[in-house]
Amino acid sequence: MKELTREIVQYIDTYKEDGKWTGEVNMVSWNGGEPKVDIRNWNEDHSKCSKGITLTTEEARTLGEILTRI
Repeated sequence: MKELTREIVQYIDTYKEDGKWTGEVNMVSWNGGEPKVDIRNWNEDHSKCSKGITLTTEEARTLGEILTRI
């Protein structure tokens, strides 16, 4: 099984702090691909992460527009 690689290209913001885990929005390159908007929890040194969601920039903008209607 191929090893999954990740690189946080740009930190955007934190939406939650819970002990040693932090919910963050970042631009992340997975397996050397084009960076995408990534929403998930990370440990303190970013060596581990939880399951999350990865969106293209356009998908993130659309989601943002939808969430403003809540």
